Amino acid sequence: MGALDIAVVLFTRDLRMHDNPALATATAGAERVVPLFVVDVHLGSAHASSANRAAFLVDCLTDLRESLRGAGADLVIRHGDPVHEAVKLARGTNAGVIHLAEDVSAYAAQRLDRLRRAAGRERIEVHAHPGVTVVPPGEVAPSIGDHFKVFTPYHRAWQHRRWRKLAARPRKLVLPGGIAAGRLPSASSIAKGTTSPQLPRGGEHEARKQYQAWRQRGLTGYADSHDDIAGDATSRLSPYLHFGCVSPLELARDAGDRQGGEPFVRQLCWRDFHHQVVAAFPAMGRDDYRSRGDCWRTDDEELRAWKEGHTGYPIVDAGMRQLAAEGWMHNRARLITSSFLVKDLYLDWRLGAEHFFDLLVDGDVANNNGNWQWVAGTGNDTRPNRVFNPLRQAERFDPVGEYVRRYVPELAGVKGGAVHRPWDLPDDERHELHYPDRIVDHGEATARFRSARA
Repeated sequence: MGALDIAVVLFTRDLRMHDNPALATATAGAERVVPLFVVDVHLGSAHASSANRAAFLVDCLTDLRESLRGAGADLVIRHGDPVHEAVKLARGTNAGVIHLAEDVSAYAAQRLDRLRRAAGRERIEVHAHPGVTVVPPGEVAPSIGDHFKVFTPYHRAWQHRRWRKLAARPRKLVLPGGIAAGRLPSASSIAKGTTSPQLPRGGEHEARKQYQAWRQRGLTGYADSHDDIAGDATSRLSPYLHFGCVSPLELARDAGDRQGGEPFVRQLCWRDFHHQVVAAFPAMGRDDYRSRGDCWRTDDEELRAWKEGHTGYPIVDAGMRQLAAEGWMHNRARLITSSFLVKDLYLDWRLGAEHFFDLLVDGDVANNNGNWQWVAGTGNDTRPNRVFNPLRQAERFDPVGEYVRRYVPELAGVKGGAVHRPWDLPDDERHELHYPDRIVDHGEATARFRSARA
């Protein structure tokens, strides 16, 4: 039997069976396939450097193993350096090729480069495949420059790009004999810490069930409802997209042909946009994409109040408390809370990005840091001094205060829109709430920010 009759598939951010080009190509080209996931001991996994993502990852791996077993194979688990373990397994099984999904972060690019060099020394081929985004970053480029810096022209080019065909889900897989599959890791062995109490369950089956249910109830009205914070009408698929439990291309193809699908597909395009920016600027996680000469303030008490949801601005505090409770936050609330940190408090966006990354199940460099830099004005926003007024945002997107009362129980007894202005309540009533005063006046804070950016 020739070397190419056995293939290793190194799963990374593509933890699914449907539309997985790496898995489908390996299955089509080899008689036997070794599905592999390596728990990266240096990172606590490339996905899971937080307790929330670690727990979600274990769900994903459990689900993927069940699916692979149902197809006749198994998920082989190893611990260590993904490059070393993949090459070692390929060499031990006499595999002639390693397949994996191509990703955009600096870590992923370095991993792929190291894998190619290490496998090359063993005369093992390495094939990288699309699958993390709808359109691979390098396939949509401007006539001048290596990537789009503004979303609107990117979106136009992205819409006219011919998308690849969906990869078939393998029905039958054959695993070479004599391979110890290995035990699934525990979440605590990957990352320390306490998980959010309302964390969603991970896995491909959960992802597909979530999409099917939301498509029936939420897709048609998505354009009008996706900013309704209290309505909670978004798909909540971002954690599943981050871990590759569902294919972004499959979602785009399915939703794009349905009533109301275009605005949802546009959000998938935003995700692709941030990925192509990170592919071109790998330092997005730590360096300003466009420096504005900021001399950020330092205030540990204000930062702590923001993290804990005790700023005195109910809409901001509700968002931060949702993040702590669920490991997820509504996108409109992300804009409001992040703008408050960098524009009202004038604290470094990296502090906010780090806190979000600690808790978000969908946290990754492209989307988390890309959006933080967009809000901070150091990224791809064409209006870098844009400020989200927390009160106006609250009155527009949570007009009767349902979202605030859901996550800020101290204010549950305040009726209607008055919940957004607790400082206007009579003194005796306000003191009985046991809710903090505003840590900053929005008007004064905005003036301070504009002066700093002048």
